Amino acid sequence: MKRLLILTWLMLFSRREPVSRTPAEVGLDFEPVSFPATDGVDIKGWFVPAKGEGPKPAIVFVHGWMWNRLGNVAGKAPIDDRDVDFLPATKALVDAGYSVLMYDIRGHGESARGRSLLSFGPVEKRDFVGAVNYLRTRADVDGERIGSIGISMGGTIALYGAPECQPVKAVLAVQPAKVTTFNYNFALDQWGPLGPAIVAPIELIYRIARTPPPSVQDPGEPAKRLDGTVVRYVQGTGDRWGTMVDVLRFAEGTPTLDGPVVHYPSSGRYDGYRYVSAETDDIVDFFRRNL
Repeated sequence: MKRLLILTWLMLFSRREPVSRTPAEVGLDFEPVSFPATDGVDIKGWFVPAKGEGPKPAIVFVHGWMWNRLGNVAGKAPIDDRDVDFLPATKALVDAGYSVLMYDIRGHGESARGRSLLSFGPVEKRDFVGAVNYLRTRADVDGERIGSIGISMGGTIALYGAPECQPVKAVLAVQPAKVTTFNYNFALDQWGPLGPAIVAPIELIYRIARTPPPSVQDPGEPAKRLDGTVVRYVQGTGDRWGTMVDVLRFAEGTPTLDGPVVHYPSSGRYDGYRYVSAETDDIVDFFRRNL
């Protein structure tokens, strides 16, 4: 029962993972920054500049559930997780000439919480739009050449947010998910056949809290409005919580794709996130083609 209550709390409010490292660990300069989300929530992060003079293209890095701007530290939550490290991809992008904005989603890391429950996209898109708006205020950023890489919930957030702050030239969405699918499969995986019924009341809690409930959320819908944005989807083949079927459907409705959905070999949800640190050349190549 205690574990059930903890996980339910985390699904509604998430948790704060302390920001315990910096880009200096991989030899990168960085600037602590803060900016408002479109509803005024204070968002914290780092601007990691590319070298050289003049405005540079920039990438917005968006993290997943219970993580922070650096990725995930395994063993801090009662789930079968693994470390997820964003610094190798950040360094590869900066070395390739892209500045990177790494930020904490509201209620995570050092960012303020806001008033809503965790919505896994429809509310947190306000942070993403605030991030893009912030980049466009900087003289060292080419505001017409902004892209994003979003991981898990971060991929969903990028799909929700990018249509509202165009032009966003390119989005790399790694294992985005439909919340109803994720919640059902996550509950089934954690508690067996009774799991989905156990978490079903979450829908009512969202409605009482006036936060978009899982039943009305579908990142495939905003993806249909990504005119002018090239999208690449990556989905792990062994993901037990998200599904390839959902991601293929997102891709089917997306106006412009950078090739078919990448079927990334994996043995579980977190094994699929290995793409972010293991395939840095692929990440850089995507943005070189499209940004």
